[in-house]
Amino acid sequence: MEARMKNPAYVLPDAFKGIQNIFKAVNSSGLPQEMQELVGLRVSQINGCSACVLGHVRNLEKGGASTDKVATVSAWRESPFFDDAERAALALAEAATRLADRSGDAVPDDIWDAAADHFDEQELSAVILVVALTNLFNRLNATIKEPAGTTW
Repeated sequence: MEARMKNPAYVLPDAFKGIQNIFKAVNSSGLPQEMQELVGLRVSQINGCSACVLGHVRNLEKGGASTDKVATVSAWRESPFFDDAERAALALAEAATRLADRSGDAVPDDIWDAAADHFDEQELSAVILVVALTNLFNRLNATIKEPAGTTW
């Protein structure tokens, strides 16, 4: 399978520069890379973006994440492989991704409070930005039919 077109973020270089700046800010926030990848993986699983799922899995493997942890991200609530901070980040990622699935607050206070208990303001900002960027790339990839295994 071939994509319909090149990723729009690469077609419009100024867009890519802005995205790179956001990634740079996230990487300087103190949020561990593994946490960034776990959040990105969960968001991509929810959105069904195979290209991003594969990319996050590969990054987690390269970073030394356990196979058990990577294999159970979609079932993190029932899995023993996640600590409380990871659980809080994954819950926030799910709530912020599934905005249309809520009848009340998009991100309920209990989910927000749990995340705020584990992350300082910079790290929490990074979690939110990882969720937003991952949703952006998931939507770009879904629109252009970016196949899994694509090298960017």
